[in-house]
Amino acid sequence: MSGVQIVTIGEDEGEQRLDRYLKKKFPELGQGMIEKMCRKGHLRVDGGRVKASTRVDVGQEVRVPPLPAPGTKEKLEAERAAKAAEPSQDDAEMIQACVIWKDEHVIAINKPPGLPSQGGSGQDGMHHVDGLAEALKFGYKDKPKLVHRLDKDTSGVLLLARTDRVARRLSEAFREKTTRKIYWAAVAGAPEPKFGTIRYGLVKQGGHSRHGGGEKMICVHPREIDKTPDCKRATTDYFTMHILGQRVSWVALVPITGRTHQLRAHMAEIGNPIIGDGKYGGSGQENMGDGWGAQLGGETSRKLHLHARQITFDHPITGKRITVVAPIPEHIKRTWDMLGWHERDVPADPFEDLR
Repeated sequence: MSGVQIVTIGEDEGEQRLDRYLKKKFPELGQGMIEKMCRKGHLRVDGGRVKASTRVDVGQEVRVPPLPAPGTKEKLEAERAAKAAEPSQDDAEMIQACVIWKDEHVIAINKPPGLPSQGGSGQDGMHHVDGLAEALKFGYKDKPKLVHRLDKDTSGVLLLARTDRVARRLSEAFREKTTRKIYWAAVAGAPEPKFGTIRYGLVKQGGHSRHGGGEKMICVHPREIDKTPDCKRATTDYFTMHILGQRVSWVALVPITGRTHQLRAHMAEIGNPIIGDGKYGGSGQENMGDGWGAQLGGETSRKLHLHARQITFDHPITGKRITVVAPIPEHIKRTWDMLGWHERDVPADPFEDLR
C-alpha cells in the first residue's frame, strides 16, 4: 500500500463531490471504499471529517489514507464493486428514454417521480439519477454530472453536465440566479390573492417521525427569520392559472431561492398544499375546499402533483439562451384530464407580463 497523501484541489478540480474527485485521481478507489474511509474518519478535508458527498473547492487539502496497490485483494474488490454498480440493461434503457434534450456539453432529462436524484440513507443501491448516469455517457469518457436536484417524488426537467468545466459554469449560473425554473402543481383550494410572492424563511424541523421529520422544513415569518437560528431566507413566486370550484387549483411556481422542500412548504404555509403531499399536506382526508388536506379522493393519484415543467439557462459554452420543456408524467396527466385542464390553455411563462 502507498502511504498517507495530502493532495490539494487544483484550479480545474473544484466544485465537485469528494467521491467524484477521488475516483478520477485514484482509479483504484471504489465508492464503497471511499464511504468506508469517510465513516472511519481516515479521509479528511482541511483536517475535518467529511462525507463522500461533501463538495470540495479549489485550494482545499485532502488527506488520503494508504491506498491498495494494483492487484491487491482490495483493488480486485473495488473493481468488482465498480462493475456491480453499472446500471442493468433495463435501468440503462429507462434513464436513456428520459433524455429530452442534449448536445456535446449538456444533457436534460425528464426525471420520473419516485426516482431520487442522488443516493443517500434509505436509497436502493445505485438506483438514482446520479448512479444511472453511467448509462448517459453516449460515447463520452466521463459520466455526466448533476448540477442541481429534484425531490424524489417531484418529476420534471433536470440538467447534467458532460464535463467538470460545464458543471462549474452551470452551478455558478444557479447560484447567480440566471437560470429560471417554472414548476407546475395542483394545489388544494384557491390561493388568495391569485398571484404573488411568498417570503417565509425555512428551517429544519429536526427530530424524526414516520414522515421523515428530520428532513421536514418549517416556515418562519419574515420578521422572525433573523431571530431564528439556522433559518434561511426563501422566496417563491406563484401564479394561479385555473381554479375548479375553489377546491383545487393549477398553479405555476418559480423558486427564486433553492431551499429544500421550498415549494411544498411554502404552498402548505399559505393554506394550499400540493395535492399528494404526505409530508406537508396536513390532513390525509379529502380536501373539502377549505384550502387544507392535500388529497382529492376518488380516482386521483395520491402521488405528489409537482412537476418541474421547464428550465431556461444560458448555454455554458455558446451563451445561447436555452429553454427545455418536460412533458407531465402519467399520474398528473390523468388528473389534468379528469379536471378538464389542457396544456394548450395556459402560457408557457405566466409571469412574463408581471416582470
